[in-house]
Amino acid sequence: MDEQCRQRPELVQSAKETVAGCTECGTCVRRCAFLTRYGMPRDIARRVLAGERTVDPFECSLCNLCAAVCPEELAPGDLFLALRRLAADQGLVDFKPYAPLLGYEKRGHSSLFAWYPPSPVKTVFFPGCTLPGTRPRITWKLFEALRKCEPEAAMVLDCCHKPSHDLGRQPFFVEQFENIRNRLLALGVERVVVACPNCHKVFRKYGEGLTVTTVYEVLAQYQTRMKREAVSASPRTTVQVTVHDPCPLRNQAGVHQAVRSLLEARGFAIREMRDSGERTLCCGEGGAVGFKNPALAVTWIEKRRAQAQGDLIVTYCAGCAGFLNRVAPTCHVGDVLFQPERALAGKNMATKPPFTYLNRLLLKHQLKRLS
Repeated sequence: MDEQCRQRPELVQSAKETVAGCTECGTCVRRCAFLTRYGMPRDIARRVLAGERTVDPFECSLCNLCAAVCPEELAPGDLFLALRRLAADQGLVDFKPYAPLLGYEKRGHSSLFAWYPPSPVKTVFFPGCTLPGTRPRITWKLFEALRKCEPEAAMVLDCCHKPSHDLGRQPFFVEQFENIRNRLLALGVERVVVACPNCHKVFRKYGEGLTVTTVYEVLAQYQTRMKREAVSASPRTTVQVTVHDPCPLRNQAGVHQAVRSLLEARGFAIREMRDSGERTLCCGEGGAVGFKNPALAVTWIEKRRAQAQGDLIVTYCAGCAGFLNRVAPTCHVGDVLFQPERALAGKNMATKPPFTYLNRLLLKHQLKRLS
């Protein structure tokens, strides 16, 4: 075994569990273009333990569909994330192709774009990076709706550093996220209400001392107390839509149901795609694969396009909405909740860079005025 591998016990443990548990049934391989290219998880794990470098973990979307479909309840995605961390630790990763993504992350955490309330608060709305940039009005609408349920809630603008996490920059990620977590705790924050699935995953795993939920769960729980035009009004005619569940939330059944409850309260008919809920597909953005192997990332988008069968796709991840909208009409759930006529008419266009940065600055200015 490679000495560097020995220094990462989570990598060795994951590889050994995969070797011992994988029956080579092929269920995961048939569902994944990455595994189709590189082989059975058991074979990959054996090669890892032998010190061979025959798989590029940066071509895995880290969506964990393999874990969702595995009859043996294995999680090969954990192995590929550990391999990314090993490569990053060894200085074997060329991060230049990821410069746009890492620059986006850096700016999101900078003093120019970040915002924290000046006074102590127990509940904060943490919308993430992409939603405020592409849909500032929807972000504000979600915040207003949340405040009708929890009047004392405040908004925080920052980047959770999920890009660095997924690129294997674990020491840097831990340091940066700890700064965010400590800052929230110093404000007396107890509960973080997120809009971004990636933020939810990060806070759920690393946000010790903080509880995390989604704004969609909060709105679904309190929708009967909200204004009719904000949540419960129905469209003039029943419209069939299909829902794309973001893969970071694949194991969060409560969130899946909350989003569907909000849509049904609007009168929408939901047709479920073949792969939804726990077995949802990656939109193509996962793991930053598009920066490494764009063709491999596109395979996920095309699968979703085929499964949508021409229905309007509604998702609750701004990143997913952008990726899927390249091949099929796709809206963020906030578009449908707060601007349904425009969304259904295809007029609710998300803002494109570089104007997304201006939107975030204007939103920060709005929060300053509110405080």
